[in-house]
Amino acid sequence: MGIAELLLTGLAIMFAIGLWSVFFHAGANRIRATYGAIALACLFLLLPGIGYIIAAPGTVSIVLPLGLPDVGMRLRLDFLSAFFLVVVNLGGAVSSLYAMGYGVHEARPGRVLPFVAAFVAAMNLVILADDAFTFLLAWEMMSLTSWALVMSSREKEAERAGLVYFVMASFSGIMLLFAFGLLAGAGGGYGFEQIRLAPPSGPVATGVLVLVLLGAGSKAGLFPLHVWLPLAHPAAPSHVSALMSAVMTKVAVYGAIRILFDLIGPAMVWWWAIPVLAIAGITTLMGVLYALMQHDLKRLLAYHTVENIGIIFIGLGLAMAFHANGQTAGAALAMGAALLHVFNHSLFKSLLFLGSGAVLHATGERDIDRLGGLIHNMPRTAFFFLVGSAAISALPPLNGFVSEWLTFQSVLASSQLPQMSLKFLIPVTGVMLALAAALAAACFVKAFGVTFLGRPRSDMAGKARETDRFSLVAMGLLATLCLLVGIFPGQAVQALHPVVGFLVGGGLPTEAVTPAVPLSLTPFADGRSSYNGMIIFVFLLVSASFTAWFVHRFASRTTRRTDSWDCGHPEDNPLAQYTAASFSQPIRRVFGANVFSAREQVDMPPPGDNRPARFAVSMDDPAWKYIFTPLSTLVTWVSRRVNVLQQLTIRRYLTLVFFWVVGLLIVVALWN
Repeated sequence: MGIAELLLTGLAIMFAIGLWSVFFHAGANRIRATYGAIALACLFLLLPGIGYIIAAPGTVSIVLPLGLPDVGMRLRLDFLSAFFLVVVNLGGAVSSLYAMGYGVHEARPGRVLPFVAAFVAAMNLVILADDAFTFLLAWEMMSLTSWALVMSSREKEAERAGLVYFVMASFSGIMLLFAFGLLAGAGGGYGFEQIRLAPPSGPVATGVLVLVLLGAGSKAGLFPLHVWLPLAHPAAPSHVSALMSAVMTKVAVYGAIRILFDLIGPAMVWWWAIPVLAIAGITTLMGVLYALMQHDLKRLLAYHTVENIGIIFIGLGLAMAFHANGQTAGAALAMGAALLHVFNHSLFKSLLFLGSGAVLHATGERDIDRLGGLIHNMPRTAFFFLVGSAAISALPPLNGFVSEWLTFQSVLASSQLPQMSLKFLIPVTGVMLALAAALAAACFVKAFGVTFLGRPRSDMAGKARETDRFSLVAMGLLATLCLLVGIFPGQAVQALHPVVGFLVGGGLPTEAVTPAVPLSLTPFADGRSSYNGMIIFVFLLVSASFTAWFVHRFASRTTRRTDSWDCGHPEDNPLAQYTAASFSQPIRRVFGANVFSAREQVDMPPPGDNRPARFAVSMDDPAWKYIFTPLSTLVTWVSRRVNVLQQLTIRRYLTLVFFWVVGLLIVVALWN
């Protein structure tokens, strides 16, 4: 069976699983069997992606007798789509394995299962699409199935999240529809190969850039179009949250890369990097600041998706700047960093969302101030969550450090660019990236410490039990991959060479994987800097082991009895522990007043009053306050004014249609 047959068979199996699960009766064994079938179908689609990157057999094209007349439904597998096939189906397989345990406890599995299979199939179809019609059809299918998954719980929170997500997803599809309209031009060449042969230039190409940033950026979560993420991700089941946050947002990144670097790559100009880098830097910093203010564990993780999408787009913006200036080495480094972070984020964000799902199932709580002490009852989940926390905080020797380090190397190489505006903007973006990395580490100290350490702050946290074996195996696989990519970064970057070469015309220097030291990663041919994850891993392992041995060997064994440290609170009460609000208060006071208009309200009863003291913090989301709320008010006002159109007579309707058609004909004539 060839690659084309494997792809078509895998897609057909995935859609068949979704259709079959509509009619089956829920039961633990059937739920496990269905999720197991989805995982196997993902592996079926994963193999062609891995095989294509290794063997490079040449472009694989498929034309089905569907879609637009004279165009058909065109599918294509090249290096870029093969890489994203790996990202999507690895995430889908691990999430489905996790759901074989977690999904059994779903309140309404019949509202989730059919759409999971269709959702994964739609993401694969977006990646394989080779014409505008197929791409947009699959994009809308991806949006609708994920919307159905968000709405599956029927809770009030899910209703609001579903409404916001539906509006933003519709906006995303419309923007991409306009983008492909500009790409097709007056000739109507909607096939990607036709677009490559005659790409737009000048103002039309710039218009495509703006529409792609709006369309793909809203689906990915660029600021300020991110507003649906913190609502939709917590409302969905945890394995679906992992798919949406770690995988679906990468499909949006794929759409941006496909259009900007493949379809209109020759039309790219250097100043396109300015809006991309500016938006990406703000997205990175705002995402982590949003996350620091959160006490809901899944909302915190959703905002960190915003941060990491910003990091990916920083790499893409740098690749634009280098590529437009003909600096292939810098473009390859920046693009390699962006693609590696795409893969890394899909691993550690899936791990963190699956860990939060295990906590939610064990305790019924997402508020980390009502958790605590879970490391005693859920030690394996705590360990896996700690690995994910260290990886997303970019701590070596885990995978998150490698891609962020490569991004910083790209920033340092920006001094070679000739434009002064880029020489000023890129270091500023690098400072934002560095600040975001530090704040991310602080945020996950809070998230892990308050959730798993200390003593239980509620009865449910005290009664928590370890999650099921399917969930533990899934989290263990992701944690292992996070460590392996961090220890063997050279092999990971080497696997990306053909993908980077396909996009920017060159790869990292051969010294990126030094033959004499195969574990070293050297981003520049002159060896200005290098990274060896194995040395760091061995050093940490040896130093930790030596420290433990030294303490146990030479520490005094004399028993001493004294009062334990009570943090200044003599009362033995778990509520007196350090909370998430306590942890984030200094950062909130530094950034919150200006960025989020944070307001603290303290109600301290006077002496003799037995009322409890109360402390409350209120904050405004600047995206909602300054953009979406005024926009919603404007839309409501306009809707009321044009409501009169519903009361027109048939004669006035025909007159209105006549003038509208005449106006469109004038636009078409001017366009031609």
